[in-house]
Amino acid sequence: MFTNGCFDILHVGHLDYLEQARNLGDRLIIGLNTDASVRRLKGSQRPVNDNYTRSRALAALEFVDAVVFFDEDTPFELIRLITPDILVKGGDYLAENIVGADIVMKSGGKVKTIPFTDGFSTTSFIERIKSI
Repeated sequence: MFTNGCFDILHVGHLDYLEQARNLGDRLIIGLNTDASVRRLKGSQRPVNDNYTRSRALAALEFVDAVVFFDEDTPFELIRLITPDILVKGGDYLAENIVGADIVMKSGGKVKTIPFTDGFSTTSFIERIKSI
């Protein structure tokens, strides 16, 4: 299966999400936004952690099988290349709005969403740090 994201500051919400994603199949491949891609999506102050740090932290997790960078704003081309059996995103997405869902479903795969763990987000973490 495949999921993607910035995973800038790895937190319990990410861990819950990735572990649940991995439990949907045999292998979990993560498409990781490059630093340049994160800056375009999140602003000039992000990412907090660079490519190496983010990929190293993700690769160290027992339920992650591979981490692959993508520099585009979306993982469309990476999904097209990998054509995973299962595409997973967070619960804030509707299946029809998930980039690459059409590719996966056309090849007979499934698109799944996983609810967020309440109280955990990178943005809220950064805001808490700024207020200290």
